[in-house]
Amino acid sequence: MINENYVKMINSITGWNLTLEDVERIGERTYNLERAFNCREGVSRKDDALPFRTSHQPIPDGPSKGMHTPPDEFKGMLEEYYRLRGWDSNGIPTGEKLMALDLPEAARELR
Repeated sequence: MINENYVKMINSITGWNLTLEDVERIGERTYNLERAFNCREGVSRKDDALPFRTSHQPIPDGPSKGMHTPPDEFKGMLEEYYRLRGWDSNGIPTGEKLMALDLPEAARELR
């Protein structure tokens, strides 16, 4: 429902006639292009980390008391995230992913 509200707002402001799928694809293209640019500049898996407190110190109170994300658990979550995004094991968008999103220039830059 929230995404559909964004579609209505975008279409109202621009006069376009985008669908929810169009807006989601635009978002995915933007996110992957941003990641490809950052990877070109040296960002990789080493930079995808949680703050020390989040991974080593359980939450002291409240509804999430005792919760934290141990480093080994985070490692598995990161692997799954990269897989779902279509990125390699270092968090770099694959050429196939970038080509599927019609971003051939970004794919060439990462070679």
